[in-house]
Amino acid sequence: MWILIILAVLFIILLVTNVRVVPQATEFVIERLGTYYTTWETGLHFKVPLVDRVAKRISLKEQVMDFAPQPVITKDNVTMQIDTIVFYQVTDAKLYTYGVERPILAIESLTATTLRNIIGDMELDHTLTSRDVINSRITSALDQATDKWGIKVNRVELKNIVPPREIQDAMEKQMKAERERREAILRAEGEKRSQILIAEGNKESQILNAEAEKQAAILLAEAEKEKKIREGQGEAESILLVQKAMADSIRLLNEAAPSREVLQLKAYESFIKAADGQATKIIIPSEIQGMAGLAASVKELVKD
Repeated sequence: MWILIILAVLFIILLVTNVRVVPQATEFVIERLGTYYTTWETGLHFKVPLVDRVAKRISLKEQVMDFAPQPVITKDNVTMQIDTIVFYQVTDAKLYTYGVERPILAIESLTATTLRNIIGDMELDHTLTSRDVINSRITSALDQATDKWGIKVNRVELKNIVPPREIQDAMEKQMKAERERREAILRAEGEKRSQILIAEGNKESQILNAEAEKQAAILLAEAEKEKKIREGQGEAESILLVQKAMADSIRLLNEAAPSREVLQLKAYESFIKAADGQATKIIIPSEIQGMAGLAASVKELVKD
């Protein structure tokens, strides 16, 4: 009886100890009698006691490796320190387990040699400005080399590029000179723009002044013209008034039916008024000449 109980307890213990639960994003590599048997994926599994064993537990998550700086030499013989970060993921647990011994060290060594080969074909300036190109070339080379290890390299990033101290000093001086050059260019452009704006302002001011003088001259000319027109209209009205007065005088004279002697006397008066003017030459009608003789005769008679 006790033997059966002991055997039942041992069986339960053996059963419990050989049941395995594989968590999410994890795979177990199982060996049977020292030989690869199968790969357990996520779920509940039972291991045969004393026959099967879990050779390796492998995470399928993307992982990150940050490698120490590596000394590399550029094409123009400049030694610099470059450290890289590799993002990789296990795609085949069996190949990852049996493909290479110490796969992380293998990836690190492969990254260092690939980086040296790529940088060795590039000059310093090209290296400092071509991070994306270097990242792509390293990623492609590592991904191709690690396929047989069950590893996929997703991307490689150059974390830092450290040139020699003297190169850094020279680069800082060059950057400072470049900034000063740009500052001088911007200052010159600003002064040029300011002078252009001032010149344009002076030009517009002169144009406005000329326009103002032109408008003033036009207004003055129009005022003079209107003044002359008004003066001409005044003279014309004055002449019309004189003519009207003469016409009225003639009309009244005609209505009075003057005699010949009165008409001659009026003509004489007109002659006297004409003689008072500034004319240097006067044409006297024959009738007025007769009147003048008559007047002279009358004057002589009065003296006698």
